[in-house]
Amino acid sequence: MHTARFTLDPAFTVGEVNPRLFGSFVEHLGRCVYTGIFEPGHRTADASGIRQDVLDLVRELGVTAIRYPGGNFVSGYKWEDSVGPAEERPRRLDLAWHSTETNRFGLSEYIAFLRKIGPHAEPMMAVNLGTRGVAEALELQEYANHPSGTALSDLRAEHGDKDPFGIRLWCLGNEMDGPWQTGHKTAEEYGRVAAETARAMRQQDPNVELVACGSSGQGMPTFAEWEATVLKETYDLVDYISLHAYYEPVDGDVDSFLASAVDMESFIENVVATCDHVGARLKSKKKINLSFDEWNVWYLSRWEEQARTFEQDDWPEAPRLLEDNYSVTDAVVFGSLLIALLRHADRVTVACLAQLVNVIAPIMTEPGGPAWRQTTFFPFAQASTYGRGQVLDVRVDSPTYETKKYGEADLLHATAVRAEDGSVTVFAVNRSRTEPLPLEVALNGLELKRVVEHSALADADPDARNTLHEPERVTPHAVEGTALQDGTLSAVLEPLSWNVIRLA
Repeated sequence: MHTARFTLDPAFTVGEVNPRLFGSFVEHLGRCVYTGIFEPGHRTADASGIRQDVLDLVRELGVTAIRYPGGNFVSGYKWEDSVGPAEERPRRLDLAWHSTETNRFGLSEYIAFLRKIGPHAEPMMAVNLGTRGVAEALELQEYANHPSGTALSDLRAEHGDKDPFGIRLWCLGNEMDGPWQTGHKTAEEYGRVAAETARAMRQQDPNVELVACGSSGQGMPTFAEWEATVLKETYDLVDYISLHAYYEPVDGDVDSFLASAVDMESFIENVVATCDHVGARLKSKKKINLSFDEWNVWYLSRWEEQARTFEQDDWPEAPRLLEDNYSVTDAVVFGSLLIALLRHADRVTVACLAQLVNVIAPIMTEPGGPAWRQTTFFPFAQASTYGRGQVLDVRVDSPTYETKKYGEADLLHATAVRAEDGSVTVFAVNRSRTEPLPLEVALNGLELKRVVEHSALADADPDARNTLHEPERVTPHAVEGTALQDGTLSAVLEPLSWNVIRLA
């Protein structure tokens, strides 16, 4: 067995992890909201209809900023439909997901849900720049954030929310480069309306933080040109540009799937280069950061097959859509994507796992029944817990393997985070499906004495998964034999595994 190696030194860091890196996403899509987060009448539901079993798992997951209400849904969203007495709210057709939206869960319920999670849960609100524009964005901002004394702020108080919602982080639309998006625009069209909206929102509150829509994926035909055109219009008005990426095995190519983070890191680095190029052309000292506000493993091809079966005259409420059931293999890829985000923490300062419950999610529920953790729940919860602090610069010397999609890829994918108390956590993935991978880490200038824990998510069956009937089939387990001696960490990473090694 060939050994993978790297060196950790506190003198060489990437940057501080922004807590927003552990964000998530709630869209009015399928059962994410209805019978996911919100199910009045469920045995665990509180007086407002929030499922307490789900709330407990959301807290355990450790999510921070939660993006809402879309996603594609936002491009047909009328925020006014989602406020006021729930029984008086209108039912609407949702073109994005061919469903009926009841609006029983709306803006006030979203804010109340975040407050129940805890003070670390922050709203990240998207405005509709598909079928609406500047005026509606300003009205939503005033309703949500202005203290009192205006028609819309007083209307919020009349609806039962005297205190402002305090939304600081706003998305200027969603995936406006995508032809599937209601109100799809060219880069020039979107750049202008995004700039106009940003300028007006800053007039109302100079301290808002704004995310411009980047490309919906690195494979889009307008990628990079889109970012350059949009940022030319908005560079001085926005703080972030968005990235979205989803991964699945294509035609059974699991080896390429396991190297998905190669593409994610390339995507990040290419967007950073484009942002900095625009900044240089504008002679600006400002840096645009990245909001990777949709990312996950998603079996998109299955959804496309399902979408072809829809009856055009059928507009169901909260149908079962995008309910991927994740395997150990999926969880290892998912963990590798988390590593990619941490490795670029200097510029990726917001990230949102899409989505939170039921829809390509780490948490699943059954209507009237239990909630449980998917395999992907564990890497996220561990990274959110132990991935706080300074990301150390990790340059791996690793055995490689060949992939059809990405060429030669390292078997080891890793990063490390140093906490304020000096402890260090190594996050590592072994991409080999058949062989264990010995790991040696040289620790320079780090006063570390012992291995606190080495846990791994791995299984003899790479297709093992957690289900309604077997909700704890896959969980992380302790790994024996990991040692720290004479400034060197030694471990063996199981085949196809996500690993968390904590040192103190």
